[in-house]
Parts: sequence; structure tokens; C-alpha cells
Amino acid sequence: MKITILYFASLREQLGCAQEVLDVEANTVEELLPILCERGPQWQQALCDHAHLQVAVNHTVVDLATPLKEGDEVAFFPPVTGG
Repeated sequence: MKITILYFASLREQLGCAQEVLDVEANTVEELLPILCERGPQWQQALCDHAHLQVAVNHTVVDLATPLKEGDEVAFFPPVTGG
């Protein structure tokens, strides 16, 4: 299925990619992450530490068990910090 993936803030800088459309076989966000992490060390470093990753599907913050469907927009961003 085709989904649009968006990368924000430091993730965009680290990966050198702001947006892409992928045709993947992933039924959940949790199944999508290993597919992305297989791309290499910088992808693993950016996306495979789930404790420090925020995910939104179609503009709603979700957990990793969230199902994906054709045409979804998945956004990854680092946790918001302040101070």
C-alpha cells in the first residue's frame, strides 16, 4: 500500500529527507519502522529508538500499534522539549 511519510525537525536534518511516498507492506506503524531502519545506520539511529520518537497518522498522535491503510500520512518527529 502507498503511504506518505513525513520527517520533522532533527529527523529531517539527520535523514536528509522531509517527505516521501512509499509502497510498503506494513499493517501498523510498528511494522513500518523496521522497514525504514533497514536503510542503514543513520535511519536506525534516527528511528529505531522508539522511546524518543513521536508518531502521528493523519495528524493524530498515535502509538506504534496503530493500523495503517492505503493513503495514510505518517509523520515522525522527535519529542518536543522546552525550557
